[in-house]
Amino acid sequence: MKLAVITLGCSKNLVDTEHYLGILVNKRGFELTTEVEDADLCIINTCGFIGDAKEESITTILGVAEHKRNGKLKKIIVAGCLAERYADELLAEMPEIDAIIGTGDVDKIEEVIDEIYADKRVVRSESLDFLANAKTDRIITTFPHTAYLKIAEGCNRRCTYCIIPSLRGKLRSRTIEDIIVEAKNLVANGVREINLLAQETTEYGLDLYKKKALPDLMRELAKIEGLKWIRTYYMFPNSVTEELIEVMKTEEKVCNYFDIPIQHVSDSILQGMKRAISGDASKELLRKIRREIPDATFRTSLIVGFPGETEDDFQELKEFVEEFKFDYIGVFKYSREEDTVAFDMENQVDEDTKHRRWVELTNLQAEIAEAKNRSFLGKEIEVMIDGVSDESEYMLEGRTRGQALEIDGKVLTNDGTAKPGEIVKVVVEQNFNYDLLGPIVTNEIN
Repeated sequence: MKLAVITLGCSKNLVDTEHYLGILVNKRGFELTTEVEDADLCIINTCGFIGDAKEESITTILGVAEHKRNGKLKKIIVAGCLAERYADELLAEMPEIDAIIGTGDVDKIEEVIDEIYADKRVVRSESLDFLANAKTDRIITTFPHTAYLKIAEGCNRRCTYCIIPSLRGKLRSRTIEDIIVEAKNLVANGVREINLLAQETTEYGLDLYKKKALPDLMRELAKIEGLKWIRTYYMFPNSVTEELIEVMKTEEKVCNYFDIPIQHVSDSILQGMKRAISGDASKELLRKIRREIPDATFRTSLIVGFPGETEDDFQELKEFVEEFKFDYIGVFKYSREEDTVAFDMENQVDEDTKHRRWVELTNLQAEIAEAKNRSFLGKEIEVMIDGVSDESEYMLEGRTRGQALEIDGKVLTNDGTAKPGEIVKVVVEQNFNYDLLGPIVTNEIN
């Protein structure tokens, strides 16, 4: 039988999808297809974090349901965060769905398959304990030379706007030894770049080791022969320690890439969010990193329109962005989510004001990013080639150490050849808002 999988939401969700694929292909013999209309079974791995994500998930489910009513498709499984959050409602309102499987029941997929092919409708969303390990089947769906590596599940924080702890459970860290086994297996199969994931990577190890153990993990990963780049996502600002900064500064394989979701700098808004760090503390952290690592790349996320956000709060946020000139920013309009503390807060901001603030901040960041990219003109930069460009079959594309897979800019090469995964030198001749262009001048010397 043929299996199609649709993944929505974040890269952490993608890793869950890769486990579904590994289990069903390796243990059940399913054949993969990228076309839903050609599939016998479709798994939709959903996101349910904010309103827009929920709407996308519902629209996708409805679209796939059309193939079940009018095509070859026989079974639909809805998985992920939306499934965890609205399991009973989804099954009741969408008769085309055969099974719901929550975020903590990834390892129950074989049982679910058996039940739906016995013509039962199934809900599996009672657990939030699942934690993959190096032995959990997995099929990588990214470029063969790069992979995500999830080092922990869940989150112990209770930010007032966030539903994630209810969907993913408490912090559960994998052991360093188990992570290293998986990393070595990935490298043995051609992976040269590993991207570390968790809800808060800087909280990694607190449950197991009673300390923030990300620096220890990085040191061990850096010892793996054949691994070239190590990148880390989702660093909670409170937990970026001096030890972590030092490891990122001194370990050659660790990319100086700081993905730190600040969310806001107004103290009143931060207090309302329960982010536990002041605006001044965030600024001092960023200044410290720049003093220690002048060429560091910074990505952050910011929320506009949180309850009680005044024009003065928003102007403070804009001034912060203008001052610190981040390389990349994800700007989000506050989404009022039921079952969160912020849902019932007074002084909710109207949608028109949220949108205006989102546009202003997004446009400001685009100008900053374009100006920062201009500074690369004429310079020689290190690039890992991903493959033939989507822009043109006559160009290759890749990324620098400061460009994360799928979410940041890219480097296009208009002269020279290289293999996917090869690290080359490119001279930048042209810049765009987020992308760079130039010829390959030096290929990798092994």
